[in-house]
Amino acid sequence: MSSAVRQYLIITGNYWAFTLTDGALRMLVVLHFFQLGYSPLKIALLFIFYEFFGVLTNLVGGYLGARMGLNRTMNIGLFLQIVALGMLAVPAAVLSVPWVMGAQALSGIAKDLNKMSAKSGIKLLVPGSEQGKLYKWVALLTGSKNTLKGVGFFLGGALLMLVGFRGAVIIMAASLLLVWLASLALLTQELGKSAGKLRFTDILSKSRAINILSLARLFLFGARDIWFVVALPVYLHTAFGWDFWQVGGFMAIWVIGYGVVQTLAPRFTHRATNAVPGRRIATLWAALLTGIPAAIAIGLSTDMGAPYVLVGGLMIFGVVFAVNSSLHSYLIVSLARTDGVSLDVGFYYMSNAMGRLIGTLLSGWIYQPLVSWRVYGFRRCFCLSQRSQ
Repeated sequence: MSSAVRQYLIITGNYWAFTLTDGALRMLVVLHFFQLGYSPLKIALLFIFYEFFGVLTNLVGGYLGARMGLNRTMNIGLFLQIVALGMLAVPAAVLSVPWVMGAQALSGIAKDLNKMSAKSGIKLLVPGSEQGKLYKWVALLTGSKNTLKGVGFFLGGALLMLVGFRGAVIIMAASLLLVWLASLALLTQELGKSAGKLRFTDILSKSRAINILSLARLFLFGARDIWFVVALPVYLHTAFGWDFWQVGGFMAIWVIGYGVVQTLAPRFTHRATNAVPGRRIATLWAALLTGIPAAIAIGLSTDMGAPYVLVGGLMIFGVVFAVNSSLHSYLIVSLARTDGVSLDVGFYYMSNAMGRLIGTLLSGWIYQPLVSWRVYGFRRCFCLSQRSQ
């Protein structure tokens, strides 16, 4: 095993460990603050800085990765997540909205430094002529990350029930501290450092293909998070009467299944040929995704059992969405320049973070107004999602 591959495996392991805490923290914040009486809109506001600073981090982080090396950006991200978790471990009286938003800002920066480092590193390990292998590696990395994020959702709900909010964040901070110390000792190679002289203006993509793909990513994740981030867990708890174990468990299973499908995306997208996907395949799968949210919204307005409509519809949506996400992740890595790869990858995931920011705000805002008739607010989330796609 080459030194570069060993270093990349360490980066991937760090990314997986971080992803567990990231998924668990999101579920903890949503369920804990809803339990405290926060409205859906206020819960959405807690994530504003998480997503907003993710936008900035992907732009600046891509530049830093090309200048400093991906090992340093990875370690900085791990450290910031530990600080964010420590901020949330304070007594309950200190957990004001501004304080939690500040902790979420650090967590958002940390998450995107880790994602950018991991996704950029894979470009440097696969020769440009082996695009099929690159597609499979990207699909495996992306899918495994989301599978672990789903486990994190379940972990967050379970820890909240077992040890409470403060105990949960202390346990996660201590675990991630061990990972960070190991990373400082083992992650030494300057993977991804640009050989040329970079200007700060290089953070803005100049490729038409990358600009179009980035815009598509913005709408893809914005349309999903309109219903996913706040509206879905709150709806499951209030409309169906599910407890926190069930809410966290369902969302965990959904994201785990979504991650598994992402790893299998190469089998779905070119079953009849070994050719790697391009614009035509990406457009086809995007078209398949478009009508599913509308079908769910219509189903919720009929006499059919809402739990069956919602769970079944989300399973179908998850499969098609996972293939779309995996396709996009491969295309950006494939199209990115080799020298300074993190610049293009960072720009692309800046659009991803922007879509999540918009979707998070809309998720709380659209679901919020109809407090007494939540099913209508939830249905409207799916209607807007369909139009965005």
